[in-house]
Amino acid sequence: MPSFVKVVLVLRVLDTQFRRLSFPPLSYDPATGVATFPYALDDLTFVETVTFPVPPGPPPPAFGRVLELLHLVAGVSYYKVGAPREIVATTPLSEGAAALLDAVYTKGMSEYAYRNDLPHVLSMRVTAPSTPPAPATAVTGRPLSAVGGGKDSIVTLEALREGGFDPVPFAVNPNWVIQSVFDASGLTPLAARRAIDPQLFELNAAGALNGHIPVTAINSLIAVATAVLHGLGPVVMSNERSASDPNLIWNGHEINHQWSKGVEAEGLLRDALADHAGLADAYFSLLRQLSELHIAKLFARHTRYDAVVTSCNAAFKLRDPSARWCGHCPKCRFVFLALAPFLPRERLVDIFGADLLADPSQLPGYRELLGLDGHKPFECVGEVEESVVALSLLRDAADWRDAPVVVALSAELPAAAWTAAAESDVFTPGGPAYVPPPYATPS
Repeated sequence: MPSFVKVVLVLRVLDTQFRRLSFPPLSYDPATGVATFPYALDDLTFVETVTFPVPPGPPPPAFGRVLELLHLVAGVSYYKVGAPREIVATTPLSEGAAALLDAVYTKGMSEYAYRNDLPHVLSMRVTAPSTPPAPATAVTGRPLSAVGGGKDSIVTLEALREGGFDPVPFAVNPNWVIQSVFDASGLTPLAARRAIDPQLFELNAAGALNGHIPVTAINSLIAVATAVLHGLGPVVMSNERSASDPNLIWNGHEINHQWSKGVEAEGLLRDALADHAGLADAYFSLLRQLSELHIAKLFARHTRYDAVVTSCNAAFKLRDPSARWCGHCPKCRFVFLALAPFLPRERLVDIFGADLLADPSQLPGYRELLGLDGHKPFECVGEVEESVVALSLLRDAADWRDAPVVVALSAELPAAAWTAAAESDVFTPGGPAYVPPPYATPS
């Protein structure tokens, strides 16, 4: 696009009150595996593509139905440019599919609404024709195990392997971190490629409305579409109990950075897949009833991933295999704290390349995680209670009790924070879950 055209486009977007997001028809080329998803903000158009791994046979009918859901859900990336007050789809939606879409564009966009002070986003509804639900059949076959590169998906992948389920690792746009985990697993993976319209990045750089979107909902549907296309079984996620815990309350609404990883989103997506595509039990999280600390304890058993595991989002952008953790973000701090009670200090420091609990400059960030200052960070971190329990375990651990951060925070937390009941709660599986038999939550 010529530079002067870009300037005109940017000025127009920044000066426009958009009225409607709509969804021109999608297309799919079975020869190349490319699905094309168009979007329109009034008369401003975008085109996104997802390239699926091509199977040997033709796509089954359910694949097209999953693509319809994916098209509508992925529209959040373009909705955020203008936050119009109308979202209009022409695809007939069952009650379950309509409920998913309404939630994705409200609860899934709640952090975006909060940060941009757009309260109307929290009450959006998707307008679409209605249709009765499709008859659903339970999905069977080898599970597709979503891999993000961190401890949680590693625990799931190994639990599935140990259970004899022969999982297929999967990722959307796998980077060097995820590829390293694939290699360490020794399993043969599948991958899909999502390409966002380049205009979106130009508009974001120029100051258009921007913010967090429920990307897990998008990637989950890409995973389900891949599984259906290749005749595989359910998509197995690694979303934990604390993902359902909100960061704060704003205008009477819960604002949750991790909403699309939470149990409500999981249930809605399952219902939509059953109603719209006829796929029952096509999607679930194996770790839903577990806390982050419980998952960290399970991860400690698996040493084969020490040289590749990475949960730091910032490190993904560094493209430097020797720097898998930035060491300065909430995610790094929390994961280090969560793993410390279960790993020897030398092993954990070797994984991270630094000792975060020996660094006093980390104290402000740890105070947020422990609920001593501000609110829980807008990141994929565990509940305050989990951080408190992790610290309580460290203060009596020979490896960690003299670490400067442990000493300082132990002195700052009120005595009432240290309770046996809290520790029991953190390590007792609980809460709603959708794990179907013969699968079982690891312990």
